[in-house]
Amino acid sequence: MVKRMKKIFVGIICLALVGIVAFFGTPAQTQNEYLRIHIRANSNAAVDQAVKYQVKDAVVDFMIPLLAKCETKAESIQTVENNLSAIERVAETVLLQNGFSYCASALLNKEKFPTRSYGDLTLESGFYDALILNLGTGTGDNWWCVVYPPLCFVNGGATTNIFKSRILEIINSII
Repeated sequence: MVKRMKKIFVGIICLALVGIVAFFGTPAQTQNEYLRIHIRANSNAAVDQAVKYQVKDAVVDFMIPLLAKCETKAESIQTVENNLSAIERVAETVLLQNGFSYCASALLNKEKFPTRSYGDLTLESGFYDALILNLGTGTGDNWWCVVYPPLCFVNGGATTNIFKSRILEIINSII
């Protein structure tokens, strides 16, 4: 009887430890599991800030169908890397259409981001892999979000509905 009680007690302790480790010890996501995007305006002038959002919309629209096919961060990085020139062209087309003579430059890099919440998800401050898109000097206020999983590439279009369901698949597979 005492031996059986010990086994039950040890079993309960083990289950409790597994539960504690699962709850506190391993976060659902780490910095290494995200690919972020950072678009930096040329300056803080109102016109530069306004065109930054137009560039953001065009780049996001360009990237949605490309990234919707990606199932991992590595695939997303490869897709972005293969399309850096095209991303620059998309940005520069918007800049030219709005009368700006400065260029855009895109690169993949590790960059420090502050803590940021996206709905129920909070990404802690730290260094993240990121697509960096500088408009002109890139010294103005910026816009940033998450490329993988694609948390910010939703804007209500038909493509977006497909992409939203893909987002849920990716998030559910990670969690």
